[in-house]
Amino acid sequence: MDIPLLCGSDKMFVLITYDINTTTKEGRKRLRMVAKICQDYGQRVQNSVFECKVNEGQFRIIKHKLDSVINHEKDSLRFYRLGKNYKKTVEQIGYNDVYNIEEPLIL
Repeated sequence: MDIPLLCGSDKMFVLITYDINTTTKEGRKRLRMVAKICQDYGQRVQNSVFECKVNEGQFRIIKHKLDSVINHEKDSLRFYRLGKNYKKTVEQIGYNDVYNIEEPLIL
């Protein structure tokens, strides 16, 4: 299935959370695949939580990729669109070992 790329530069902040059933070998493999896909677009902020700053086209691609990996009867995904003004809606208390998603990442 081809997904049209929307190349707009307007980035939005999306929180992706997942719960993957890992009682089987296949489940553990799905968990690794889901984490890898999310990591390609954002940063892990908790075990099954990723923050992503993406445009609409990238968001559609992520959803499609994740949808094709999970077992719909055993796993779940949740997407929270926090939009462009997310700084007003996100608060952090306690240890914070994540990079600023707004700034360039130099490796």
